[in-house]
Amino acid sequence: MRAPGSVPRLLLLSLLAALHPSQTQISPKEGWQVYSSAQDPDGRCICTVVAPEQNLCSRDAKSRQLRQLLEKVQNMSQSIEVLNLRTQRDFQYVLKMETQMKGLKAKFRQIEDDRKTLMTKHFQELKEKMDELLPLIPVLEQYKTDAKLITQFKEEIRNLSTVLTGIQEEIGAYDYEELHQRVLSLETRLRDCMKKLTCGKLMKITGPITVKISGTRFGAWMTDPLASEKNNRVWYMDSYTNNKIVREYKSIADFVSGAESRTYNLPFKWAGTNHVVYNGSLYFNKYQSNIIIKYSFDTGRVLAQRSLEYAGFHNVYPYTWGGFSDIDLMADEIGLWAVYATNQNAGNIVISQLNQDTLEVLKSWSTGYPKRSAGESFMICGTLYVTNSHLTGAKVYYSYSTKTSTYEYTDIPFHNQYFHISMLDYNARDRALYAWNNGHQVLFNVTLFHVIKTEDDT
Repeated sequence: MRAPGSVPRLLLLSLLAALHPSQTQISPKEGWQVYSSAQDPDGRCICTVVAPEQNLCSRDAKSRQLRQLLEKVQNMSQSIEVLNLRTQRDFQYVLKMETQMKGLKAKFRQIEDDRKTLMTKHFQELKEKMDELLPLIPVLEQYKTDAKLITQFKEEIRNLSTVLTGIQEEIGAYDYEELHQRVLSLETRLRDCMKKLTCGKLMKITGPITVKISGTRFGAWMTDPLASEKNNRVWYMDSYTNNKIVREYKSIADFVSGAESRTYNLPFKWAGTNHVVYNGSLYFNKYQSNIIIKYSFDTGRVLAQRSLEYAGFHNVYPYTWGGFSDIDLMADEIGLWAVYATNQNAGNIVISQLNQDTLEVLKSWSTGYPKRSAGESFMICGTLYVTNSHLTGAKVYYSYSTKTSTYEYTDIPFHNQYFHISMLDYNARDRALYAWNNGHQVLFNVTLFHVIKTEDDT
């Protein structure tokens, strides 16, 4: 689910950019603008790059020469193919002519041996043979044409050699060691560029991809965004209440086939479907309370628990579908978050960043969006995105940036294929939204907008 496919395109742009290191300041309009996505519907990664609005190539003469060279080679290849077909056809004619000539030679011998008796008969046969040889005359004419074509090829090859010599002399002006150092420098810049692609603004949601059909109408499934690339465990929590069983699968493939690797019996029942696995631990809302539990999968023990002060619970401030979804725990590139509502904020959404070890609230932001009017929500790069419904026609309608403490109304539609969403969470590692869609476990791909600035940008 990761996005390595974007690297060759970025490398190409990095190579172009390296030829113009004199640029000292790049505004957002002039900087590289990158639209990246986790994967397309066929499972391939997408990373589209819009280069700065300026001519990045100063070696037009060389490029023109290379294009001319390519055209010459293509033309020669086509001509050689035509000549090859003609030669094969003519070779068959020559074989046939050889056989007929041998026959004529034998006939002349017979005529010489018995000139009087067989004269009339043999000359008639000779006439027929000559008639059969008449089609060979155009063939011989074609051979003359092909001979001219071969002469033309020789002239083309001479011209080609001249072009190659010119390009070779031009390339020879560059020092090999200098070029090697440029490549190494570009590789370093590419790695730095990839590091800058960690965050962006949500632009588009595509999908869904249906992974499995299982469970009740409500539930949650997830992977750990901080797990290593080789660790692809899946956790599955069916229903929104009256349950303590978490099922673990070693991979998506095992999840699809139903091959459980382990089952956990939590010490408390959970409330809602808005749980999250983060850095090897499960964070969930304890049933009939505003207490958050941190449970370690490795030790099978509760590592921490803390009351989320003033947070409504037990369907006081749920999402539009209900289901004790008052407290939504989530994670993104920045860390661990809790989304909920309080009486103090008039039932509107509150965003709190949590310490992943102690569950202490590090900082909170009060928004003006009513929690009961939200279908679901998720965090990407410190920005909360809120949907306006859990039913058909739902879209991302509102966003709030914790970086700038500002909000905006958005219009980002997505396909609610199975009509009822009871869980929607972003996974930063997979760059995808995990959803529970009416008993279907599905994935949505997200497209993020990035502006990459050079280290010289002020």
